[in-house]
Amino acid sequence: MALSDRLQRFLNEQRIEHQILPHRETFTAQEVAATSHVPGRQLAKVLIVREEDGSHLMVVLPAPCRVDLTALKDATGKRKLSLAAESELARLFPDCQIGAMPPFGNLYDLPVYIDACFPRAQDFFFQAGNHHEVVRVGYREYEQAVKPVAGEFCLHERERSAGEGGVDKTYTEEESP
Repeated sequence: MALSDRLQRFLNEQRIEHQILPHRETFTAQEVAATSHVPGRQLAKVLIVREEDGSHLMVVLPAPCRVDLTALKDATGKRKLSLAAESELARLFPDCQIGAMPPFGNLYDLPVYIDACFPRAQDFFFQAGNHHEVVRVGYREYEQAVKPVAGEFCLHERERSAGEGGVDKTYTEEESP
C-alpha cells in the first residue's frame, strides 16, 4: 500500500510540496523516526480517541510523547474519552494500514488536536498510510491545510518519569481490540 489517493489528491490540490521517504517496515512511531532518520519531535504520532457519544477525534503528538487525556478532556470539554479500538480504526481509515494513519483528520471528517510543541518553522513528518513510507511537508503548510486545534496534549519524557500518567498506544495489525 502506498500513499493513499485521498491524501495525494489533497496535497496536490492544496499545492503542498511534499516528499515521500521510503523506510524499512516498522510499527511504532519511535522506530519509524529512527529508521527514517527523522527527529522524533518532528514525526507525528496519530492517536484516535473515542468520545462518550461514539464519535471520534484525532490527536497528533510528537513520536516520543504520550497523550495527556486530562488535558485533552479540558480542551474538548468532553468528560469521557478513551482510545479507539483497532476495529474502529479499520472502519475510519479504510485506505490506511492500521497504526499508520496520516495526521489529516479533515480527510476523514475528524477534528484534529495537535500538540503545540511541534517545531513550527521546520519540516513535519508523518506516516503515509502505510508502515514503509514517511511524508515530509513544511509544518506551516500542514497547519494551514488542516487547521488543527493546538494545545498541550502530550506528556514529555521528564513528566512521565516524574510519575504523571499518560496513555500511549501504537496500533499494529497483529493486535486484537
